[in-house]
Amino acid sequence: MKVVISIPAYNEERTIGKVIDEINRVMKNSKYRYSILVLNDGSRDMTATIAKKHGAKVVSNKRNMGLAETFNREMEECLKLNPDVIVHTDADGQYPATYIPGMIEMIEHGNDLVLGSRFRKGIYNGSFTKKLGNIAFAFVLSQLLNKKLSDTTTGFRAFTPEIAKLPLINDFTYTQEQLIRASRLKMRIAELPINARTTRESRLFKSTGSYAVKAWVNILRIYRDYAPLKFFGAFGIFLFIVGLLLGLLVIYNILTTGSAGGIPRVILSALSLITGIQIWFFGLLADMIKKK
Repeated sequence: MKVVISIPAYNEERTIGKVIDEINRVMKNSKYRYSILVLNDGSRDMTATIAKKHGAKVVSNKRNMGLAETFNREMEECLKLNPDVIVHTDADGQYPATYIPGMIEMIEHGNDLVLGSRFRKGIYNGSFTKKLGNIAFAFVLSQLLNKKLSDTTTGFRAFTPEIAKLPLINDFTYTQEQLIRASRLKMRIAELPINARTTRESRLFKSTGSYAVKAWVNILRIYRDYAPLKFFGAFGIFLFIVGLLLGLLVIYNILTTGSAGGIPRVILSALSLITGIQIWFFGLLADMIKKK
């Protein structure tokens, strides 16, 4: 079985050599034929040079392209090597290479996508805000996919070439999009519990507050794009209930006092009812379009 271990890297000269050496130590004692591919995302340091010295094949972006575009290029380069399994890991050493053979074995046993879950063992060294955001992502994806998942944002995953060929268009949520697309094609998804290491602070967010905001915005986007009936339906039903309650209050006032209690209240009730129904219909139309 041929395995390609793919590592995206941006200014990781301090850790990339250690990560590659660790992978080599683990994989040389396994039964698998493997190669290591480093996708250098426009690093301005010695990342590419060090990766080559430690035996990895290096492909470089001319400039920093970001997570999503780099991941898509990773998949293109990996597929050129005709692998049976692709393993994706990080360049900062967060994910111990010792778990890689186990993930590959799970693919051999019929799974299409295996996630290295940092939360199945209940051990996570990140901030509380990030942990909460990751739990929220996992809950939302579990609801959408009808499958219990504990870590949907992990970058440590093994998968088949068929998974690598899935088109991905989102940026921050590309890890979740891969899960959604795989699930819709009835591909088998599994998790392997891991103990992740504590590494440097994330470069993607200026603060835990910015992470929280972006995480929740993207959770709403996931619902909007992949469960439009639930997304629009919730807003529509909320407005409809508000309009209905206001309407009942107006009727009550008319029956008890002979007055509606003010024209604005009547108008607001009618607008809430009509808007709620319209938004619900928008969700219905979006859901029909999505399924075509």
